[in-house]
Amino acid sequence: MAVSSSLFTSSLQGSMVTPKTLKCCTEFKCSPSNLSFQQSRHTKSMHLTHLGLLPSRKLSIWETDGFSSKDRIQCRAFEVEKAPSFSVGKKFQLDDIIEAQQFDRDTLSAIFEVAHEMEKIEKNSTGSQILKGYLMATLFYEPSTRTRLSFESAMKRLGGEVLTTENAREFSSAAKGETLEDTIRTVEGYSDIIVMRHFESGAARRAAATASIPVINAGDGPGQHPSQALLDVYTIEREVGKLDGIKVGLVGDLANGRTVRSLAYLLTKYQDVKIYFVSPDMVKMKDDIKDYLTSKGVEWEESADLKEVASNCDVVYQTRIQKERFGERIDIYEAARGKYIVDQDVLDVMQKHAVVMHPLPRLDEITVDVDRDPRAAYFRQAKNGLYIRMALLKLLLVGW
Repeated sequence: MAVSSSLFTSSLQGSMVTPKTLKCCTEFKCSPSNLSFQQSRHTKSMHLTHLGLLPSRKLSIWETDGFSSKDRIQCRAFEVEKAPSFSVGKKFQLDDIIEAQQFDRDTLSAIFEVAHEMEKIEKNSTGSQILKGYLMATLFYEPSTRTRLSFESAMKRLGGEVLTTENAREFSSAAKGETLEDTIRTVEGYSDIIVMRHFESGAARRAAATASIPVINAGDGPGQHPSQALLDVYTIEREVGKLDGIKVGLVGDLANGRTVRSLAYLLTKYQDVKIYFVSPDMVKMKDDIKDYLTSKGVEWEESADLKEVASNCDVVYQTRIQKERFGERIDIYEAARGKYIVDQDVLDVMQKHAVVMHPLPRLDEITVDVDRDPRAAYFRQAKNGLYIRMALLKLLLVGW
C-alpha cells in the first residue's frame, strides 16, 4: 500500500533544535522497521526512530535487500536540503579548519552561536574547564601577535594547556632542514590539536593530510586565513546587524592578502552581497577569487576611488600593503604603499551605520584619528577573534 510519512530536518535556534517537515519526492521500497541508503559506495543503516541522523544532502537510491516481500511496504523518499546536526554532544562536522570554502551557511550560524556562548564564558571570572586535559600546539613559522595569542588565550580560558614556538622557521628543527610532514608527525605526539601558521600557501593542507589530530590553518602565506574570515563575518553581523544584502569594500593588498581572500569566500554564503575591490594596480585581487565570486552569483566591481566606494558600503575592510610578500622588489612595495588611506575624509562620506575593519597590524593605512570614531571596529574585531577561536577549539576537540 502507499504510505505517506514525514521526515524532519533541524535548524539551530539558540541552543534548541526545532523540526521542519520536508516534502516527499521519489518512491522506494522499505521495511517498516529499518531503512538503508546508498552513500559514497558505503551502505549505512538507520532505525526509523533515529531520523535525526539523516545526512545533510539529497537522499538517492534506497535499498531493501534482506527483507521478505511481506515485510515491504510502499514508502516515499524525501529530499533533504538541510539537516545540520548541531545538537549538544554531537561531533563537529569538520576534522580540520583549512579553508573558508569548508563552511556552509548553517554551520556558520551555529559556530557564531557557540562563539556567543564563549563570550559569556570569557566574561565569567570563574572561567571554564571544558578543555581541561587537552594540549594545543601553536606552530608558527611566521610572526604573529593577535592570532597566536588569541588562540593561546582561547585554550587557557577553556581550561586547556598550550605548547608553543613563536618562530618555528628559525627556532625549530625546520632550521635544520626537517620537512613539514616530519615536524607534524612529531608534534602530534605531544598534543591534541595543532594551530599552524606557515609562509607557504598550501602548507596547512599538507599538515592536515599528515596529522591524525585536528589542524587549524592560522594563515598559510598568501593562501588563506579561515579563522580570521570567521571572526570577520561574526564582527560584520554584530556591527552591521545583518549579512544578507551588504556591500563590502576590500581595500589594500588584495593580491597577497589571505584575509581578504578568505573573507570573499565566506561572503558568497550570503544573499545579495556586493564586493568592491580597491587596490593599487600591482596588488589587485587575483582572478581565481573573481571567477569564484562570479560562479556563485556574487556581484563585484573594481574601483580606483576609495571615497566613492566608502560612501556606498556597509563595511570598509582595509588591509596593509605587505612588505614581506614583495621580496627584493622594494620599489614595487613603495609604489603601492600609501595609495589608499582611510582618514577623516573617508569617514565623512561613510554612512552612519557603516564600519571600518582591519585584520591588523596596521601601518599608516588607517590614520590614528579614526580610532576615536565609533565606526572604527577593528579593535572590537580583534577581540571577537578570541570568541571565535574558543568556539573552534571547543568544537574540534569535544564537539557541539
